[in-house]
Amino acid sequence: MPVDIGAGQARRTRRGPLSRVMPKIARDPVNGLAEIGMRAGGEVVRLKLGLFRPYLVTHPDHVQHVLRGNWTNYTRQGMFWRPLNRLLGAGILGDGPSWESSRKILQALFTAKYIASLAGVVAKTVDERVAELEEHARSGSPVDAAHEMAAIVNQSTVRVLFGDRISRRDSERLMSAYHTADAAVTFRLLMPFMPYSLRMPGDRAFMDAVGAVDDVVFPVIRQAKERPGTGEGLDVVSALCRARGPGGEERDDRQIRDDLVSVYAAASETTATTLTWLWPDLDAHPEVAARLYAEIDRVVGTGPVLPSHVPELRYTKMVLQEVMRLHPAGWLFPRMAVRDEIVGGVRVRAGSMVLISPYATHRLEEFWDRPLEFDPERFSPDDQRRRHRYAYFPFGGGAHQCLGQHLFYMDAPLMVASIVSRFRPALLGRGPFTPAPTALLRPRGKVELRLLPVEYAARGSR
Repeated sequence: MPVDIGAGQARRTRRGPLSRVMPKIARDPVNGLAEIGMRAGGEVVRLKLGLFRPYLVTHPDHVQHVLRGNWTNYTRQGMFWRPLNRLLGAGILGDGPSWESSRKILQALFTAKYIASLAGVVAKTVDERVAELEEHARSGSPVDAAHEMAAIVNQSTVRVLFGDRISRRDSERLMSAYHTADAAVTFRLLMPFMPYSLRMPGDRAFMDAVGAVDDVVFPVIRQAKERPGTGEGLDVVSALCRARGPGGEERDDRQIRDDLVSVYAAASETTATTLTWLWPDLDAHPEVAARLYAEIDRVVGTGPVLPSHVPELRYTKMVLQEVMRLHPAGWLFPRMAVRDEIVGGVRVRAGSMVLISPYATHRLEEFWDRPLEFDPERFSPDDQRRRHRYAYFPFGGGAHQCLGQHLFYMDAPLMVASIVSRFRPALLGRGPFTPAPTALLRPRGKVELRLLPVEYAARGSR
């Protein structure tokens, strides 16, 4: 039976003619979908893209229904998932029995208590990696923000996942492979209906990147199984190797690989992408930057950043939350409808793709005052206005909500504080920075920074 979560009977969907919709989405898929969603005012829209006619769902009520209320009817399958599955496999970012097994194991692992137990190691790793940027500050040479943020996050994430079982060379190789895969999959995501019998640009680079990931990850898994006592035993790969399947059986290397690859993507890429967008946002809003710098100077001072500082970095957290509102790393959550049902008064046909975009929902005027403006005060603890649970969902929601939230809210503030306690990053160039058509919401073009040591920045402001 179709389920009607809107008012009245099923009605005709809003449809955008191909001549108007297709060029927008082809030119700028992120903002193209958001513009369509905003114009529809949260109503369900069926996109008319030739033979491909997905539904765009943006209203928080409808998002909540798809991600939580009737989530079993909307699976992470279909044409959008095919290219990603070649990298991620059937682990925690998949669906079905494999996902259920992985979720049970990882959910018990990625708790606030477990992440807190790793806080000291993460803080030390971040501090050591950020210190390497001092060479750029001394020489005045610019840094590529996307690369450096990813490199710092990569070190801390790898430390959590693999402990001391992986070399720095291999960890950097892993990071490079992910970035290559993310860029190479663009054509497949823009044209998901194209058959795999037809070779497309990026296909070979993508599969080479998958091979590089496997070359790094599989040997680490084998080592963890053969020598379980190596390292501190708190790393995720050790925990996954100790875990057992539903029937008490040992999990095979492929299952563990898929979980590690998926968790790495969720934990490292989200944080690195958010921190890349942070610097253009701060440059465009100097009053926000000044307040953030003042908080970090007061809380951290001149010493190393410690886990105990994180709860005191309240404004820093607000800034990061606003960055994720305007630039959610996971900007598109595709789902495939298993059965017919009615959502928001619109009949969604079985087998159809349903597109959910936090980027679009986070811009709906009904739920956000001045939605296109950057304003961290929206997330002030003193603001008691109740917000719809699914008006803001950078980490997804429901059964598939990202397990890396606790890690993000420890790792990201540590990184920002560690950078700002040493340097005042100055943006080179003024954009505008727009989203690239990639699986993750990366800025189009390079975000370059010049790092001015704090003591010199202080003299210049006098």
